[in-house]
Amino acid sequence: MTTTASESYTIGEVARLANVSVRTLHHYDAIGLLSPSARTDAGYRLYGPADLERLHDVLAYRELGFELDAIAELLAHPEHDAREHLRRQEAVINGRIERLLAVRRSLRKQMEAKTMGINLNPKDLLEVFGNEDPTKHAQEAEERWGNTSAYSESQRRTRSYGKDDWLRIGAETAAIEAKFAELMAAGVPATDPCALDQAEAHRQLISRYYYDCSYEIHKALGEMYVADPRFTAYYEKRATGLAAYVSAAIVANAEAHGAD
Repeated sequence: MTTTASESYTIGEVARLANVSVRTLHHYDAIGLLSPSARTDAGYRLYGPADLERLHDVLAYRELGFELDAIAELLAHPEHDAREHLRRQEAVINGRIERLLAVRRSLRKQMEAKTMGINLNPKDLLEVFGNEDPTKHAQEAEERWGNTSAYSESQRRTRSYGKDDWLRIGAETAAIEAKFAELMAAGVPATDPCALDQAEAHRQLISRYYYDCSYEIHKALGEMYVADPRFTAYYEKRATGLAAYVSAAIVANAEAHGAD
């Protein structure tokens, strides 16, 4: 194959263009991965445009972690044109990006969990909270209530909780929510004593595990369950209308105990 001087590059020029060593190019030539398409009369290697394109693919696959023999196998198929190699490289990069983003999400979740006082490793976080992210409102909570004694007390208490503690809290919370849903499905009014009992159990759970939840605070929480779409969505996943039912029961229970 002949290559004109205007479209040929010496091995030194290629090394500088590709930011690789001459020794690396010698090795690629020796193993048949990238051989120059021409030589000078004196026997010096000359690389043409097609050689540079192949070198680009080799270096791209190397950057993606492929071994040299695997790269040789990939480039050995004549039916795979330049676009096919670019699509393949993009697919690998996209997969790697998704994995790195997942790692970043996990790291951020762990950092937020630590900030909230949830001292669990990633495995325990998943086991305790499943697909729910207990940290997704952490920054907002700190901004809204960070200066309150209730927030400080919650932070202090939760720092000491381990996996078993969180599993117990989750089970107790789920039991109260399930009972609320059962009462609502049975047509029991939210102002009925049975519903108020569940509202009281909910208030006492907060006081037992997080902070001293007065009836005034609990009433404000109940009102927030229907005012904030995110809290509403949490209860609606269990049963349609449950957020309003729980809110009404909490407010009624607070008012029954003298909260204005």
